[in-house]
Amino acid sequence: MDEPLVASGEQVTIGAGDLRLTAVTVGGGMRELTLSDWHVLDGYAAGDIAPGGAGQPLIPWPNRLAGGRYEFAGRRHQAPITEPEKDNAVHGLARWLTWRVERHEPSLARLALDLFPRPGYPFALRLAIEYEAHPAGVRVTTTATNAGPTAAPYAQGFHPYVSLGSPSVNASVLTVPAATRLLTDERQIPVARGGVEGTELDFRTPRPIGDARLDVAYTDLERDRDGMARVRLATPDGARRVAVSMDDAYAYLMVFTGDTLGDPSRHRRAVAVEPMTAAPNAFNSGDGLRVLEPGKTFECVWGIEIG
Repeated sequence: MDEPLVASGEQVTIGAGDLRLTAVTVGGGMRELTLSDWHVLDGYAAGDIAPGGAGQPLIPWPNRLAGGRYEFAGRRHQAPITEPEKDNAVHGLARWLTWRVERHEPSLARLALDLFPRPGYPFALRLAIEYEAHPAGVRVTTTATNAGPTAAPYAQGFHPYVSLGSPSVNASVLTVPAATRLLTDERQIPVARGGVEGTELDFRTPRPIGDARLDVAYTDLERDRDGMARVRLATPDGARRVAVSMDDAYAYLMVFTGDTLGDPSRHRRAVAVEPMTAAPNAFNSGDGLRVLEPGKTFECVWGIEIG
């Protein structure tokens, strides 16, 4: 009798020093990231389905696509509705597909996926995600190549839940270097932009999250001298600190405190910091959308820095 299938697929573990990262072939995402006894990501068991997008890549669109409908190059398309309560298609197509392991070394893993044309997205992409472990963090490089004969719409994101090991995020000190937020309708589709100045969503100066319920898309990111924008989370005493960094391909990000996750035990115990190359509903708004011509490749880099 064949062995039963593991829900998250093949486990691909890399490490450096006391840091260990486990990527998985179902979805190509990160299931677990630890530094000694600290679970830096609020992950999940190998036999579980990734909850709430935990650690998953969001390709070829992040966040929500209104009604799953969009028009591109004069043709209308309908993607599968995966958030029926709000009539949206959420987080793309690649996060439940089986990726293959192209390279596996002690501190580096490369997963790849051929995304073939399908109803709702009749375009072909060759995708790869490279995870590189360092003693105090991980670097994630995603590449997408248009492998089809026509131009293709494309955007990308990632969905890590960052944890300081506390039962609640309320006391965690958050820094979000963003001047603008996207205002949304009841379906969480952006309808306008607004400054964060003077609102409870302004975390440009580090402060505790408190009871703020965050499920917010930000943009207009301030970057450090190396060109990276960094969302920082720390314990009140600074004993544990982690930053999610993103290069200039990522012009948007989501910050989500998990208040609406289906499993109440996961509410507010981690902060999802989601780098995004485009805004929610970009296939309709064009806000950050990239058009990949045949044979062209788009690369973006983000990472998790500890300490």
